[in-house]
Amino acid sequence: MKDIMLKITGKQLVGEESEEKMEFVTEGQLYERGGATYLVYEESEFSGFPGCKTTLKLTEEGVRLKRIGSNAGPGNEMVFEKGKRFLSRYSTPYGEMDLEILTNNFENNLTEDGLGKIWIDYHVSLGGLAEGRNQLDIEVLQ
Repeated sequence: MKDIMLKITGKQLVGEESEEKMEFVTEGQLYERGGATYLVYEESEFSGFPGCKTTLKLTEEGVRLKRIGSNAGPGNEMVFEKGKRFLSRYSTPYGEMDLEILTNNFENNLTEDGLGKIWIDYHVSLGGLAEGRNQLDIEVLQ
C-alpha cells in the first residue's frame, strides 16, 4: 500500500458552463489487487460525507465508487463505465431515492507508479427530481 495525496474536483454543469464546483485535497492510499487499482480516502465535512471511507476501484472498463461509514447509508455505490447506465438506490438525509447514472466519458491516465488523473463525465438522475451533468476529476499526487 502506497501513501498518496488526492486532489478531487467535482463540477455540476449547466450546458458547458460550470454551475457549482467543489474541490478538496486529502491523504489516501493506493494499492493494486486482481488487475485493478484501488484508491482509498477518508471523506470530510467539506465533501458532505464526514466519517465515511471512499474506495475507488479502477479497471480498464471504468470506476466503481463505494462509500462506507456512519453517514454513507445503504446503496452508496456508483459505477461509471463509458456509454453504460447504472441503476441503484441512493441514501439522502430525506430517505432513499432511485439513482441513475449514464457515463458519457471516462479516462484513466494513471501511470504505472500510480500518478496522474482520472476524469469522469456523466449524467445523473436522482429520483427523477434532480437531474444534471457532472464531471469528476481525481488527480493522484506524490
